[in-house]
Amino acid sequence: MDAMAQTVSIRKDAELRSVDWRRKMSDHIAYALLTYTALQIFVTIGALKTKGTSLLPYLALIILVGAIIPACRRFERRWTSLTAEQALDPSIERRFRKDRLALWLLAIGLPFALTALFKGLALAFG
Repeated sequence: MDAMAQTVSIRKDAELRSVDWRRKMSDHIAYALLTYTALQIFVTIGALKTKGTSLLPYLALIILVGAIIPACRRFERRWTSLTAEQALDPSIERRFRKDRLALWLLAIGLPFALTALFKGLALAFG
């Protein structure tokens, strides 16, 4: 059993050393943008089905688009600026996980948070 555990540990270490953090972050950014876009469409469609012709949902769409693009560009620049050696360094896994968590929280949370904000404003002033 010890030999098997050691083999698994060696394999994980080798896999970790061969991870290109730039590529992994780029993949996460692409998937987060797809998720964000789908959520934005479905959450916003729900917000657009209100009585009356309010411009608030459209304003929310503009803010949502304007907010996510610079944030994703910031994440992308941070990771694409790594050298080839840095991109394969296993010691930056913690930084990668932190950025990945922030990216997904932003991609999933922003459409709901802003839609809720604008729905609240519409109720307060409508």
